[in-house]
Amino acid sequence: MEKKKKTRVLRIINRFNIGGPTYNATFLTAFLGDDYETLLVGGLPEKGEADSLYILEKYGVKPLLLEEMKREPNFKSDRLALRKLKQIIREFHPDIVHTHASKAGALGRKAALDCNVPIVVHTFHGHVFHSYFGVVKTSVFKFIERRLAKKSTAIIAISETQKKELVQDYHICEEEKMKVVPLGFDLTPFYEKRTERESQRRKFHLKDDEIAIAIIGRLAPIKNHSLFFDVAEKILERGNRNIRFFVVGDGEEKEIVEKRANEINQKYGERIHLTSWIKDIALFNSAMDIICLTSKNEGTPVSLIEAQASGVPVVSTDVGGVRDIVVHEETGFIVPHFDVDKYVDYLEKLIKDKKKREMMSQKGKDYVKERYHYTTLVKNMRKLYEELMSNK
Repeated sequence: MEKKKKTRVLRIINRFNIGGPTYNATFLTAFLGDDYETLLVGGLPEKGEADSLYILEKYGVKPLLLEEMKREPNFKSDRLALRKLKQIIREFHPDIVHTHASKAGALGRKAALDCNVPIVVHTFHGHVFHSYFGVVKTSVFKFIERRLAKKSTAIIAISETQKKELVQDYHICEEEKMKVVPLGFDLTPFYEKRTERESQRRKFHLKDDEIAIAIIGRLAPIKNHSLFFDVAEKILERGNRNIRFFVVGDGEEKEIVEKRANEINQKYGERIHLTSWIKDIALFNSAMDIICLTSKNEGTPVSLIEAQASGVPVVSTDVGGVRDIVVHEETGFIVPHFDVDKYVDYLEKLIKDKKKREMMSQKGKDYVKERYHYTTLVKNMRKLYEELMSNK
């Protein structure tokens, strides 16, 4: 009996930094099944970003690193990356090319279309259509994405909210071509490591009555750390002194963040702590009481899914797919219109109400457990691939 030919998938990601795209690509490479053969290709982290190759190593994934894949547009490196991607396609002969995030999406789809790959799929992990660039640059990106979407077999959004934005607000493609496949994670460590709470709090010299509040992410303008500091300062102004704030991450705004943290610490004592990147976020989360997000734009924020899996209630700005992963007033609070005072009010509610935190903790764990496990992601993606293959 003739052995069934494996479906070959070439998966292309912008770069291997810590975040949703790396986890998504890793799990889809590692667990898609024996009837698939997947090659994962991606660029290296930018300056100030943490290397996430340890995540791939943990799940036995060996990627092909493409140094020419840079985040910022660059004629020379982009042309070299495109040439290398075409060479990889000619050698690997994929049935499907699946790209993740903007730069990989542009270069990977161009290479796949030029090489006549039968199925070309792209996942938007976020988008750059507001709060990143000026009007002219944003218009250029929209134009490019619309043209590429027309030639793609399918476009994937990672939440219903993102799908609505891409289809109705930015007109990237028609609704029939847009599929929703939520992200998936290995959430087991986040449930298990909650038992490490006491030892982790000792590590950060947290007293029993102190409330630990964290924000996790790149120190970049889009993450809007200035709002986090505005909120922290107002909380401290109101006389809440049994509070400690932790800023986890690194990036281009490091000096600005350090300056603001120092100013607050000079006024109120050592209340703000900058940790840089932390690899074991599950352990870190176990010591926290509340996790915040203040971004201007997001896809599906990984830090909020991980926080809820850790049993930590969240407070977030109302951006991207936040409403798809946080149940307002049940697993956390969602703040409208970047309203500093409303943010402070919600945060103070959680600071002062231990029972509310405990209730949200349990509801958060239950909410994300099934929805965002990597097995659900893999099952949904296999189903989509099979549909696309049968249609071809």
